[in-house]
Amino acid sequence: QVQLVESGGGLVQAGGSLRLSCAASGRAFGNYHVGWFRQAPGKEREIVSAIIRNTGATMYADSVAGRFTISRDNAKNMVYLQMNSLKPEDTAVYYCAATQKSTIGDADQYNYWGQGTQVTVSS
Repeated sequence: QVQLVESGGGLVQAGGSLRLSCAASGRAFGNYHVGWFRQAPGKEREIVSAIIRNTGATMYADSVAGRFTISRDNAKNMVYLQMNSLKPEDTAVYYCAATQKSTIGDADQYNYWGQGTQVTVSS
């Protein structure tokens, strides 16, 4: 069982930065892949980024590549999402999620979810 709590959201102007944190509790967090997803009003939940449990390999959605950076610190049971050059279209509720399945881009494959943190980017 893994519990996830996101923090770090807020209101920022376009071009600004935020760093989201995902704090995990439970056993063997290092055994899980972790993804960041977002959901804007009226839209489907979409993958933003993910980080692989052993290798630390990362993936990014095309819309955030080059602007967002995912990282993890297994010793602290933390995963981060550094978001730079934010755009109004990045406005959404951001969720972190954990899975041991390999299809990391698929939200349905994630077993554990945080409650979400709101990110609002003003133009």
